[in-house]
Parts: sequence; structure tokens; C-alpha cells
Amino acid sequence: MIKPVLHYYDIAKGVVAFSTTRHGGVSKGQLATLNINPHRGDEPTAVATNLQAVATEIGVEADRFVRLHQIHETHCLIVTSDFFQLSKAQQAEKEEGKDAVITDCCNVCIGVHTADCVPVLFYDPTHHAIGAAHAGWRGTVQRIAQHTLKHMMEQYDTKPAELKVVIGPCISEKNFEVGQEVYDAFATANFPMDRIAKRHEKWHIDLPLCNQLQLEEMGVPASNILQSAICTYDNADDFFSARILKEGFGTIYTGIALR
Repeated sequence: MIKPVLHYYDIAKGVVAFSTTRHGGVSKGQLATLNINPHRGDEPTAVATNLQAVATEIGVEADRFVRLHQIHETHCLIVTSDFFQLSKAQQAEKEEGKDAVITDCCNVCIGVHTADCVPVLFYDPTHHAIGAAHAGWRGTVQRIAQHTLKHMMEQYDTKPAELKVVIGPCISEKNFEVGQEVYDAFATANFPMDRIAKRHEKWHIDLPLCNQLQLEEMGVPASNILQSAICTYDNADDFFSARILKEGFGTIYTGIALR
């Protein structure tokens, strides 16, 4: 049995939260080694082997993992117990085109795939609900973190002041150089550019801070938001980075489950 290497987050007793690394799996090449994303052209047997290893490591059945097919939008999947009564094809149809997911089901792992984009995990300790969002720059501009929290508020009566959040491995401001059109997109969306943007040779945007500020704006205390402070670009040997690997790469899975 292979031994996956995971980066864990200490959120609360009875909750497991983690990001996969590039170590402890069987995938090859740009996908090496611990890729569990079935949408990256990886060998299905390798993906299945890696998934089973991660499932065993965190104590959740492999068929109780939700793996979205993300498209840089803000659509959210709400997972209920009925989801697992569906066929695999029907589940995949539900996962298609979603960039966020929430649930209050126990022994279910939800998460998002990233490789420089920002993974955001949510835990509501009062109503025992969890969420995950994939915030690339497009999703961040569209405020996917806020959309996900709003879904949790509507579905579970989540109170922002009680929410625990993890912002996982992603590209840092110093490495996220952007064109003028990206800067303009954030400015047009009324982000505080004096806080989130810095001019080096070109503009750089601080995506993890952008997502934190969105959540603070909705009432999540800064003290309840854990920034992993892991830059995928600077740590590309340990975490997948699209800007380093360029194409054909695997992805990090940042997941959360209620025991």
C-alpha cells in the first residue's frame, strides 16, 4: 500500500482538513505523484490508486469523495445523502461545472482541485457543516468565497462570526504577475487595489488576501481565517504549480470531512 503525503490543517476535533502534496502516489511525469483529479489526462488506474490511498489515510471511503469538474465560475454543489444513491455517471453530472461544494453529511470528503489557484475550506462548528471553494483569479473577482458562504448561510443557517476558514496552498503575491486586464478586472469589481495589488515590473495581485478580505467583509473574524502561507510556485517540488509545470500537470486536492 502506498503512503500518501498530506498537509493537514488543525481546524477542530472531529474534522479532518488537508491538502495533497506531490508525494506518495503512483502518477507519472507532470502528474507525479499524488494526483486524484480524474480530469487531467492521468491514467485512471493511477488516479484510483492515489484516491484509495488518500481515502485510507483520512478514514473516509473512496466512493464518498466529491471531486468537482471546475470551470472558473461560481456554481455550488449542495451534497445531501441522496447524492450517494446516484450512479457514478449521475454524480459526475452533478459535479460538472461546479467550483464550490457544501455539505453537512458526515464521513463525506468534499474539496477542490488547484495548482496555483486558491483553495478555501469552510467549517461551521455550530451547525456541523463544511464547504470548499476553488478561487482562481476569475473566481476571486466574482467573489466565489462570498457566494459559498451565502449558500451555507441559506442552507445551514451558518453565522459568519462563527465560521472557521482555511486558505490553502496557492500562488503568492510576489509570484502572481498579471497583465493590465487582470488588474482592471479587480479594480472594476471594486477591490481595494491599494491593499491587494503591488507594482513590480508589472502588476502583482495577492489572491489569498483577496479571498480573506471578502470573508472579513461578510463578518468572518480575521482570527478565524487560517492562511497556509504556502506558495505553490516557490514550493513546486511539493505542490503542483501551473506556472511552473506549464501543461499536463496534476492538481492539489484540498479537502475537508466531518468524522
